[in-house]
Amino acid sequence: MPGSKENGLQVLVVDDSAMVRQVMQSILGMDRRISVKAAADPLIAWAKMQKERPDVVISDLEMPRMDGLTFIRKIMQEMPTPVVVCSGLAARGTELALRALEEGAVEVITKPKVGVRDFLHESAVTLLDAVWSASQAQLRPRPMAAIPRLTADAILPRQRQSCAAAAPQGVIAVGASTGGTEALRVFLAALPLDCPPVAIVQHMPEVFTRAFADRLNKECGIEVAEASNGDRLRNGRALIAPGNRHMLVKRHGEELVVEIVDGPLVSRHRPSVDVLFRSVALSVGPKAVGVIMTGMGDDGAQGLCEMKDAGAVTVAQDEASCVVFGMPKEAIARGAVSVIVPLEQLASAAMNLLAKYAG
Repeated sequence: MPGSKENGLQVLVVDDSAMVRQVMQSILGMDRRISVKAAADPLIAWAKMQKERPDVVISDLEMPRMDGLTFIRKIMQEMPTPVVVCSGLAARGTELALRALEEGAVEVITKPKVGVRDFLHESAVTLLDAVWSASQAQLRPRPMAAIPRLTADAILPRQRQSCAAAAPQGVIAVGASTGGTEALRVFLAALPLDCPPVAIVQHMPEVFTRAFADRLNKECGIEVAEASNGDRLRNGRALIAPGNRHMLVKRHGEELVVEIVDGPLVSRHRPSVDVLFRSVALSVGPKAVGVIMTGMGDDGAQGLCEMKDAGAVTVAQDEASCVVFGMPKEAIARGAVSVIVPLEQLASAAMNLLAKYAG
């Protein structure tokens, strides 16, 4: 029965808004049986969880360095803990709310876009009830092995295309995950206005990628956009794969275009960096540069190997500048990386290598 925890509840609030964290702590503190801690993003929250495991986590979905769905998935796989989602993106019944529940959240509270402070105060009873109810949830670990582990073959067989003929132009292909939102901003902002086309896979849910691209477009000198099927790759433009869809680079006559496709998870991701990198290896070959950036897991390592085998130059972000040195580390271990540089040097390295080896 809710409210029966003998020693009270330990609740961790995870939200990048200082105001939301403050109001949440104030509301939950109304119940003297609840002890509240807060974190501004999932990585800070995870560090706190390692030191003291909470009884319930309240999490937003749109946050820096790691999105909420990925955070929920990580919690359920590594430290099963009841999660209540409180987000303006997840209205009840929407696909995002359903996905949060599928990942393991036990409750979803829709936060309005405006008037959040008043809404939270008015919804204090609902919030407290959700926290106590969540604390009684029976959770089971969700091992990663339960998710089918497919390779890029599921989307793009290796023999489908050939790069025997010279590619029409050079391309910079980029893969990133946890920590990639900030790393991509630094990388793209440092590229010259006439840089070769850039194709990017950032692990991110579909509702976030368009806003992410729009934000980068305002902050960077080059054009940045969420990719649509058939978009042409051209100099001074970066295309970001839409969330929940794979992105491939293909030849279309003398041009290179992107193809946006549905399909199963590849390397447990959709979009998958492995899919993008393989398509670039097949369509562009030695006139490409592959860049693997900060992120958890190993998506992109195999694809980067294939790019290198096709004659492309490959670059990895170094450990010191990564938020999570997972994806680059795995690519380096497989011998897929030609050059390792800090984040601040990735853009210049990609440009110089493309000019030297793929010009």
